[in-house]
Amino acid sequence: MMAVRARTLLVLLFGACLIACDGAAAGQDGLAATVEPHEPILRFDWPAIQVGVGSYEAGPTGVTVIRFPHRASLVVDTRGGAPGTVNTDALHLGYDQPRWDAVVFAGGSAYGEEAITAVTTGLKDDGLRSGKKGTIAFVTGAIIYDFGSRRLNEIYPDKRLAQAALHALHPGSFPLGAQGAGRMAIQGSFFGCNAHSGQGAAFREIDGIKVAAFVVVNALGSVVDRQGKVLSCHPAPNWHGQPGIAALMSNVSASRSANRETPQEPGPSVDTPTHRNTTISLIVTNKKLTYAQLSRLAVQVHTSMARAIQPFSTFDDGDTLFAASTNEVPGESMMGNTLDTIAGEVMWDAILASVPQEPPFNPPPPVSVSPERLRGLSGTYAFGPEAKLKVMEDAGQLKVLALESPVFEFRPGTPAVVQAISDTAFYVAGRYHTRLSFVPGSDGRVSAAILNAGPWAQTSLSKSD
Repeated sequence: MMAVRARTLLVLLFGACLIACDGAAAGQDGLAATVEPHEPILRFDWPAIQVGVGSYEAGPTGVTVIRFPHRASLVVDTRGGAPGTVNTDALHLGYDQPRWDAVVFAGGSAYGEEAITAVTTGLKDDGLRSGKKGTIAFVTGAIIYDFGSRRLNEIYPDKRLAQAALHALHPGSFPLGAQGAGRMAIQGSFFGCNAHSGQGAAFREIDGIKVAAFVVVNALGSVVDRQGKVLSCHPAPNWHGQPGIAALMSNVSASRSANRETPQEPGPSVDTPTHRNTTISLIVTNKKLTYAQLSRLAVQVHTSMARAIQPFSTFDDGDTLFAASTNEVPGESMMGNTLDTIAGEVMWDAILASVPQEPPFNPPPPVSVSPERLRGLSGTYAFGPEAKLKVMEDAGQLKVLALESPVFEFRPGTPAVVQAISDTAFYVAGRYHTRLSFVPGSDGRVSAAILNAGPWAQTSLSKSD
């Protein structure tokens, strides 16, 4: 029964890609936008905040829109060496009055910035804002890098996806994990963990003061809980288990040595800047704050995040935090230091909520597959512009070679032997257990391959013999 379900999933994934990937090749008009969130979802009572998410599952990649229907005051605190933002210069002008309509988070690196400006024009096109003085839409936001080692195609959140998310706003709910802008986020690459993360949120209300935190974790560092446990990681063989963050940080060089290039673990040298990481976040309170008070809130919360993500704000990160006030409660309530400290704890909760459940892969007993069947899987599978895998049968084994750039645990120049789970599913017996599955066409011949079937699947765009 499990084999039937797995094969059904592969066929569904392949069918989706036949529709979506063809559209991606000729632009993105053919991509199907998904805007209905799924569990887990944080639900909270705050009508002044509306949230919409959208994704292109063919990527997968996505966008998250956080709208303030009555506008909000906003500041920004940017750190790290690789930020990607829109309209943040205007947040340094020192104005106290609420003028901001939304904060947008998106995947797609710099191309995802289109999603941020699209929400601005969407508010005008929908008649919610206009060209008159005082009614012009103001939207800001930030992006994450979710290409390269995360996913192999170059689909990005565009205007159409962003406006679909804008039209699917819900008050008081925030989808968690691999949804919205966090659809293909990764955390922990500093130690080679390369574990899936996503977007998180948390909410508290104390004596009428509301605090909400929203975050997309695509960090170089690892997510850490309050007991010092690394929340999700593919441990290196020389770690002999899953050490805590204190053990990893006390001897950084040794902890990272297993992350250097090996035939089975592709990637840049540990000291090569990649600019592929970012944690983008938003902290919101209903307490009315001045520009100076809101700025201190942003600085303290952003600084506190170094407890939950270690290391934080590195040269490869583009960490950006927005702080907002909906100005609903007089400023005399709750001291600033108390509010700022509580907000830091709420943000830690949000970061912990960003990591989805990723069940461990336990290799099953080996399966014997005939050389003839293995030869039927042979071919060159293209997953993206520079991501091509050559699959071949050699002496009764299935071997996989990356032809141009490394593709997960497959490297150019060194074929990797994959172990059989079934006659159409295989895995690499390495640190990350990269899985490769094959989809037969209507004629029974294999027509596509899928890397890591499941929520983060990558489907080949083409196959050649």
